[in-house]
Amino acid sequence: MKLARDTWLIFQRQLQLLLRNPVWVFVGVFQPVMYLLLFAPLLKPALNAPTQAEAYKIFVPGLLVLLAIFGGLFQGFGLIAELRAGVIERSRVTPVSRLALLLGRSLRDVVSLVVQAVIITLLALLFDLRVFIGDLLLAYLMLALIALMTSAVSYGVALKVKSEDALAPLMNTVAHPVLLLSGILLPLTFAPGWLQGIAEWNPFSWAVDGTRALFAGELGDDKVWQGLTIIAVLAAAGVFWAARQFARSVR
Repeated sequence: MKLARDTWLIFQRQLQLLLRNPVWVFVGVFQPVMYLLLFAPLLKPALNAPTQAEAYKIFVPGLLVLLAIFGGLFQGFGLIAELRAGVIERSRVTPVSRLALLLGRSLRDVVSLVVQAVIITLLALLFDLRVFIGDLLLAYLMLALIALMTSAVSYGVALKVKSEDALAPLMNTVAHPVLLLSGILLPLTFAPGWLQGIAEWNPFSWAVDGTRALFAGELGDDKVWQGLTIIAVLAAAGVFWAARQFARSVR
């Protein structure tokens, strides 16, 4: 009960800070929207899709996973600013749960990601994208787990390095191979066999495949449940590791 109350208090505060400066939501949506408007129209001939709507069913899920990955991995910059301002230091004298310090922030990031995903999905509907609401909600659950995992890991790494100069190249070094080996922009079915073999070890490729299956209305596809299971396990592991970093930093 105390953990839930503390998490809610931290979440409320973090959400208020976000709403005071909503430009960050706009910045987070702007680049995916540019991909949606300027890149997606090229996909129909590239993928030999029968209709533009079919091309969007392939592209939009990958775009949403891209948003969840990059949106979460760079949340640590805000925590470093709080470290420099002494916010984390002052948390030492409060009775708030150390796990709640992480969960409240990560849940704020999850809510922000889901809002952005809804905006992009609504825009995609204008381009004849169609998806069942139940499948869409399950896809949002996948995205929420990705955002929870990546933001928790980003916070944990930020507490380790305590410097934007170290965090930025580290996150970029991780993010770009993940992007290229997950089939986010184009399905890996077009890639050479050796590249597909490497991509199978990338958990985000399973998430992308599962999300695409949901957008295609294939709820019973094994890729959906495999992707959800893998991401859920990794999210739990990421939260556990990051919570330990918070506990060590706020003793």
